[in-house]
Amino acid sequence: MGSAADRDVRARLGVLVPAGNPTIEPELYRMAPRTVTIHFARLESMAGEPGAADGMERRTLGYLDAVPAAVRALADVKPGVVVLAHTAVSYLTGFAGESALLDRLAGLPRAQPLTAARAILEALRHLGVRRLSLATPYPEPIAAAGRQYWQAAGFEVVAHQRLPGVANIYDESETRAYDLGRAADVAGADAILISGTGLPTAGIVERLERDLGKPVVTSQTATLWRALAMLGAGEPVRGYGRLLAATASGCGP
Repeated sequence: MGSAADRDVRARLGVLVPAGNPTIEPELYRMAPRTVTIHFARLESMAGEPGAADGMERRTLGYLDAVPAAVRALADVKPGVVVLAHTAVSYLTGFAGESALLDRLAGLPRAQPLTAARAILEALRHLGVRRLSLATPYPEPIAAAGRQYWQAAGFEVVAHQRLPGVANIYDESETRAYDLGRAADVAGADAILISGTGLPTAGIVERLERDLGKPVVTSQTATLWRALAMLGAGEPVRGYGRLLAATASGCGP
């Protein structure tokens, strides 16, 4: 028989993830505290090779058709939050379309909807960010949509750095993500945003913040931070940057 702690009911987080994304699951498991369990459903899209730069716009929008079935697949788990862990979907549908995107996720009783982009928005506001350096691994059309999204959200995008030579985002490394974050930094930026749940970042955030002397927010850290706050499941989460450390110190929204 397990201990009392093992028998405690944990908060449940449901995550919708593109079918080919190999990054977000291990990174969320790596960072998540014991107060939450994470349950994934995969979004299918028939538009080309998952993660490839070629055809990424069409494939990204195609994932929207798979959202209702993926949400239903999580029904028996009874998650307290369901998050769409695909930042580029929000970019392509636009900041003005974010509420409609959240409505697509609201198919389960008592499950609060969340997107990676909405989580980032709340994280940036929590950190008091006004001037933003944006780092993206996307092809130019999606990168440009991302820049427009954050401008429409009220941020001044003072720098934008794209990761060069990306053939498939799912083949990228933490080393390349770290270099991208450093390249995106400018003196006038309040924080660095490294966008994209397919880009591995969990192991670099703390080092980047130490090296740059400012907050570094990623799609993964923001998603977990906001989900924990919505679930009421915050506890010390150290080693992944000051945003998640804010949950540890009781400074969540």
